[in-house]
Amino acid sequence: MFNSWNRRDFLKKTSAATLAAMAAGAPVTQFLSSCNAKRPDSKADTVILLWMAGGMPHTETFDPKAYTPFKKGMEANSVLSTFNRVPTALDDIYFSEGLESIGKVMDKGTLIRSYVAADLGFILHSRHQYHWHTCYEPPQSVAAPHIGAWIAKELGPLNPVIPAFIDIGQRFTVGEGEELKAFHTAGFLGNEYGPFLIPDPSAGLESVQPPPGMSSKRFESRNKLYSELIKQSPVGEFGSDYQKESLKRSMEQAYMLLRSPEAKAFDLSDEPKEIYDIYNTGRFGLGCLMARRLTEQGARFISVTTEYEPFKGWDTHDNGNTRIKDMKKMIDGPVAQLIKDLDKTGKLDRTMIILASEFSRDMMVEGRPGAKVQEQVEQPDIIHEMKNYGMHRHFTDGCSILMFGGGIRKGYVYGKTADERPCKTIDKPIKIDQVHQTIYHALGIAPDANYVIEERPFYTTPDGTGKAVMSLFA
Repeated sequence: MFNSWNRRDFLKKTSAATLAAMAAGAPVTQFLSSCNAKRPDSKADTVILLWMAGGMPHTETFDPKAYTPFKKGMEANSVLSTFNRVPTALDDIYFSEGLESIGKVMDKGTLIRSYVAADLGFILHSRHQYHWHTCYEPPQSVAAPHIGAWIAKELGPLNPVIPAFIDIGQRFTVGEGEELKAFHTAGFLGNEYGPFLIPDPSAGLESVQPPPGMSSKRFESRNKLYSELIKQSPVGEFGSDYQKESLKRSMEQAYMLLRSPEAKAFDLSDEPKEIYDIYNTGRFGLGCLMARRLTEQGARFISVTTEYEPFKGWDTHDNGNTRIKDMKKMIDGPVAQLIKDLDKTGKLDRTMIILASEFSRDMMVEGRPGAKVQEQVEQPDIIHEMKNYGMHRHFTDGCSILMFGGGIRKGYVYGKTADERPCKTIDKPIKIDQVHQTIYHALGIAPDANYVIEERPFYTTPDGTGKAVMSLFA
């Protein structure tokens, strides 16, 4: 059953959990297999998450249905896809028009057409994004770590200079910024495992430089002073002793990066123009370029987002067809080029790339069939204007995910959705705990990895019951 929920409740509960995490002592490992040890049969070293923030409609992207062109006076219920379909590198598998470049590299990866998002009540993007990134449904009594933080904690950095968890493209000065902060965190694991944030990749080098006008010597002096301030602060001011030490280590790591030659990986200006131009579709495209450069330098987990901002990007509550055209232009070239570049250098074999979104969209169904939730947009039964032609409502019963590299099968399609409305999952449903454990399996992280916090074990997936989908691997 869906329960009522609102943003105020979400903020109140997650803020309380964050405070609890700051006050908590060091998390205690309970199994040797979860003690920063990687199994020898791991298939990947690095993960790149390409996050389609805002609800990417599966029927308008990687799982197209019957195309119905716009015509004034048409029935809304007759519209399944507002784009023609185009061929891919796989026989009899089609993508939506505008995704031709990604379609051409699908022989290098797997297409999942059966992801099912959770029932979390009145649908909030930030709640579903929290669930996707942490595998835990909010609220929690402790701040659940982001999947990138789990990976950073369990495996550590590949290169001690490069932050193990890097997040590119999301600002927190936009709508629902505070809610988004709730899962951009390492939670109880400690600040050192949290994300190194780069809101704008075009200014990436500035992220690892002193503020304008401040010399390196002065910055070094301030850094030492701040470290002493944390060390000598009263109990509780910066959290527990464990959290203070973790914060101090995160600062030391950032300072080490500042002084290293690897910092050039954040500078996109030395990229060859012909390659730069392919990636240069905006902040997301340049984020993909930075992800490739950071992977080459030994990054462990990188998230690149199209950025969630209410009623923008993939959050198509109106003008769905025209806005999705722009989103496809933003992602198609850069995603395909990222895959080709990593494949060319041999890096793709040990780099798992995941393209996903918090849920899908449908013009008529809010939530899922049989468990609808409160409507958030009006959709007339008869369409007279282009603004009503496209995907507007939040749909959780059928979503697409792409996966490449890291041992994932090549040229494979997993799962299926119905060809008629509601275009829901009808074969091989996959849920978030399975997605997470599939990623952990590729990295060699044990399925029982957990830490004792608040006198109870906290697993990578709830109760440690998540299972990797082994058929996704070659």
